[in-house]
Amino acid sequence: MAASIVALLALSLFLPPLLLVAWKHWRWGRTARHVIVVVLGDVGRSPRMQYHALSLAKSGFSVTLLGFCNSKPHDELLQSDKIQIVGLTDLQRLAVGPHVLQYGVKVVFQAVHLLWKLMCTEPAAYIFLQNPPGLPAIVVCWFAGCLRGSKLVVDWHNYGYSIMGLVHGPSHPLVLLAKWYEKLCGRLSHLNLCVTNAMRDDLAENWGIKAVTVYDKPASFFKETPLDLQHQLFVKLSHTYPVFRACSESSDPGTERSAFTERDALSGAVTHLCGRPALLVSSTSWTEDEDFSILLAALEKFEHLIDSGESLPSLVCVITGKGPLKDYYSRLICQKGFRHIQVCTPWLEAEDYPLLLGSADLGVCLHRSSSGLDLPMKVVDMFGCCLPVCAVKFQCLHELVKHEENGLVFEDSEELAVQLQTLFSKFADPAGKLYQFRESLRESEQLRWDESWERTVLPLISDT
Repeated sequence: MAASIVALLALSLFLPPLLLVAWKHWRWGRTARHVIVVVLGDVGRSPRMQYHALSLAKSGFSVTLLGFCNSKPHDELLQSDKIQIVGLTDLQRLAVGPHVLQYGVKVVFQAVHLLWKLMCTEPAAYIFLQNPPGLPAIVVCWFAGCLRGSKLVVDWHNYGYSIMGLVHGPSHPLVLLAKWYEKLCGRLSHLNLCVTNAMRDDLAENWGIKAVTVYDKPASFFKETPLDLQHQLFVKLSHTYPVFRACSESSDPGTERSAFTERDALSGAVTHLCGRPALLVSSTSWTEDEDFSILLAALEKFEHLIDSGESLPSLVCVITGKGPLKDYYSRLICQKGFRHIQVCTPWLEAEDYPLLLGSADLGVCLHRSSSGLDLPMKVVDMFGCCLPVCAVKFQCLHELVKHEENGLVFEDSEELAVQLQTLFSKFADPAGKLYQFRESLRESEQLRWDESWERTVLPLISDT
């Protein structure tokens, strides 16, 4: 009840000036070569929407990208003269009052603030919206589109209610309300995109929404990293993260070393260190749909194998990302007391992340889709860097990872530990399985995002 009163008061105060602005802008009409891209989240952590903006710009559209500016987007986005980033204000939850009231106030604020920003932006032919989060963005963008003559395009990455269900439980009233809202308001869009065929079929069968599958594809900057750039990256990161520092100094004082590489003082040539550790990487948003206890348990088993005399390399495990559960897992990592394994949890600059993936030996993905219908973009990026992957199994993972063809699929820590042992038992040996997977990825000639977008999305908006 309190949340409803707050909502009514806010709307009564802010709707008249918003409608006045809308009336003024209505006279302008929509701009055929302008598109608004909306992310009710951090732009820097929304790569797919960044790619949409870049592809639209390359196709001749001017783009306004609305979102939270909490982390730096990719340089290519910042350097484009066709893309303008407009920051949204991220209202934190109130420190007092029931959770329902806190959530209600935040939703009302986001609705009014987003509508104001849309009304003050140049009219557009299309509004591209990321979902989730879609509450309250779907209705707000649809309403703004009605006032401005813009068509709404919803890009379904997952279902917002299923993510809420991980925290509150599937039968919680807020989760049920979010599901009802998403299912009802999702039908307001002019065009729907989604990330898997499984989601496309589910939207059609259970929601009455017709969508087009646009698979995540790696951007052009996700590729294998040359050895000299690997060395530069490791040296740069070693200033902040000790796991990248060399364990011992070279006898030649002019030789520059990292934990994995060294640069000859005379020739400038970079080589891998003999007996170097293996570099395992993962990335995460540190949320409930990724259980990193599976990886930690597998690493414990891997360490026991080394202690028992197995011929295995030491490991440097780098887990990148930000999120609510990071502190919890950081404490667990500290409690493990690994001797042959070092774990690092950095937040990398947008330009360094592809370089790290292109320098690694193995990627691990622990993403379990809350809906069972989306795919982990981190695996797409890893494949773009020809990086072999071990991924935890869920419903539609087979649309991306083919077990024993381009990677390995596991169900628990026991299986992951066996896979780590198998892949690293012949570490850096061309006859080993790790090398074979990498060669398979090199030969696959993967489709990149730009080409895929031009084939699937551009024809759908070509009427402009």
